[in-house]
Amino acid sequence: MASRLRFGPARVPSQESPEAAVELLLERGYSACEIDFEGRFWMDYDFAARFGELAGANGIALSVHAPIAGFMGHAERGKKLNMAVGMLDHSAGIAKAAGAEVVVFHPGFLLGRTREEAIDSVCEQLGELRERLEGKDRAVPFGIEVMGRVRELGSLDDVVEISRRLGWVRPVIDFAHMHATSDGALTSVEPFIAALSKVDRVLDDAAPFHIHFSDIAYANRNETKHLPYGEGTLRAEPMAEALGRFERPATVISESPNEESSQAIRAILGA
Repeated sequence: MASRLRFGPARVPSQESPEAAVELLLERGYSACEIDFEGRFWMDYDFAARFGELAGANGIALSVHAPIAGFMGHAERGKKLNMAVGMLDHSAGIAKAAGAEVVVFHPGFLLGRTREEAIDSVCEQLGELRERLEGKDRAVPFGIEVMGRVRELGSLDDVVEISRRLGWVRPVIDFAHMHATSDGALTSVEPFIAALSKVDRVLDDAAPFHIHFSDIAYANRNETKHLPYGEGTLRAEPMAEALGRFERPATVISESPNEESSQAIRAILGA
């Protein structure tokens, strides 16, 4: 299992230097890391290239999480869409410089539309983004994340459908979000297998599963916050068992709020 699974944090552990960041990742036993741009772009191209070089030499798989505002499917064209496109464009540039395997982003919102209309809009705007990225030689794979609000865009079925239509976009399973929107139903191996099976069918053969995981608090089937591992009801053992049923490798990113939780999950996964 461990040889097919990469595991690491949702944040680069040091912004001081690429060397310091990779040293900390290795000290903590990590084999993956997600570059954290949710709040702001803090890494330049030189840092990204060196970070990617060192990570690759040490068997650490990198991914990039684009800013939260970098979503597709805007109901109106204008400043917000242009800003989102710029954010995703820059995220892709950093991802290419670092050799990251995927850029993770959010699918957007219904904004008063039907689910089908919103998905059509996401796909249309992603297609336009892809043309822009191809023109800049930074058309890296993107990953669209399952979201944690039950009545909004971003269910597992939503992201699988978007990925089915656009082969360069991969579903990113967030099991914490799915646990929240299912009112805590991810307590046995079966729902993990079902989710992985849906994603497995739309991924290219060479693509790993990309997964976000942490314990989670929720109310009315909506996420409220990530919890230290063990304080909620989501457990890593069923995920570990489910991943073992598939030949496909996996990268699991811990969104836990503290290092102790990430290490507890890593131990269960044997990563």
